[in-house]
Amino acid sequence: LVMVFYGSNGKSNLVSMENKVENQAKNEITYDIHLPSDLGMLYKVRLGLQSLENSISQLSLRHFKMQNTSTLDTFSFTINKTLPLSLNGDRWIEFPVEWPLKEALSVVTYHLTVFSRNILSERNLVHMTACIYGTHGDTGDRSLLWSLQNIQQGEDNESFLVIVDAVELGELDKVVLLISSKTDCKLDIKKLHLKEAVKEHPIYVFEVNEAFSVDANKPEIQREIPVSFVIRGDKKKNDIDKNLHKEGSQARNLTEYTIKVYTGDKRGAGTDANVHIILFGYEDKSEVFQLSQSLEHQDPFERGKVDTFKINTKKLGSLHSIEIGHDGKGFASGWFLEKVEITDASRNSVYCFNCNR
Repeated sequence: LVMVFYGSNGKSNLVSMENKVENQAKNEITYDIHLPSDLGMLYKVRLGLQSLENSISQLSLRHFKMQNTSTLDTFSFTINKTLPLSLNGDRWIEFPVEWPLKEALSVVTYHLTVFSRNILSERNLVHMTACIYGTHGDTGDRSLLWSLQNIQQGEDNESFLVIVDAVELGELDKVVLLISSKTDCKLDIKKLHLKEAVKEHPIYVFEVNEAFSVDANKPEIQREIPVSFVIRGDKKKNDIDKNLHKEGSQARNLTEYTIKVYTGDKRGAGTDANVHIILFGYEDKSEVFQLSQSLEHQDPFERGKVDTFKINTKKLGSLHSIEIGHDGKGFASGWFLEKVEITDASRNSVYCFNCNR
């Protein structure tokens, strides 16, 4: 049994449930867990099975309770679900953590449709997982070929639906595919469509258009697929999204920038106003990005804090300047900005823009 904990300061690695506490009650096991770093306010737990024993067919989980031994904050959750343990089964359950005076995220069923050419004929020999990323974290690696729905097969085209239950991810950002096989083969994947099951829109489109040559004797293939465009259900909005897609040439050419914003450690330095940024490079400039989803803090731009944001935009070349500002909303909206650091991993470059005002 393993767990992953998600908090406002990041997520844990896989935590193995090994340190059992003595004096167990019947059908109840207690573990001591020591997280290597402070994850901040926990908002999600993913629980699953790391290794599969042939002697076990199912594991029924009834109830989950955890307590912070320092603060004595306690969270309790009724699960009443059974983890399937078949070789390709989805072995994970996610649930939101609810704390007093704080609204919890909800559990969402996602529909992931895979458009391909020849996966269905190879699916008994192929192992393929997807990890979906959004502004509220990720799903972890989920098996794609264990329970397929809505299978459509033509002469040269096929599609199938995969259902993934996860704590809501917010705005979707990318999908990471992992592919391996027991035999040498070539898998042709065209695109992925991803949406919430109960909503017609938005539909996140991930263009892949790649034939993967899988070698049974080599490590699994990993591909990071950024979102290409979003179908919103509003024709005008769709046109805007598709134009942004065209401006970026192809979504495969989008560049991810990591933006660290340092708020000064002075009285009244923080702000509750809405902050935006534009990046200027020697080749192009970005669109306006609202910096609202900090990777560290639920309430960004507080005194003495550093907030990290990730954005995807067209290739800008080397950066020479930025525009950053806010809309002045909220009580005492004045903001003391110390500096902004931007990392472009594709160019192995870090840019520092000092402000100190």
